[in-house]
Amino acid sequence: MSYEIKGHLLGFESMTHIELNEVDELFWTMMDADNKDISFTIINPYKLREYSFDLPSDMKVLLDIHTESNVHVYNIVMIQKPLENSTVNFLAPIVVNMDNNTVAQIILNQKRHPDFGFNETIKSFRK
Repeated sequence: MSYEIKGHLLGFESMTHIELNEVDELFWTMMDADNKDISFTIINPYKLREYSFDLPSDMKVLLDIHTESNVHVYNIVMIQKPLENSTVNFLAPIVVNMDNNTVAQIILNQKRHPDFGFNETIKSFRK
């Protein structure tokens, strides 16, 4: 299924649509729907840690998110070997409105979210 990018994904402003594919309960792939050579590994942050933030009102409008909306949140992972050394960017979540197939990335303020980093290893959460 294809998801329309509203706004942009940092560093990939020309992408307009992505596809999401579940690998397992923790990992997913996010692929440029128009160029299959561009793909990312993303992670379900809620499987690693407590992860909550207020969705800015402009993002709610952009993605047409309401109280009952089915929203998923993912974070980009930089894969390393071994896998536990892979790092997660918790400061730039990808928000997906599953109801209308739209997606956008937001940048969280590190001062408001001091517990979230942009380069945190998976092993620091898996005990």
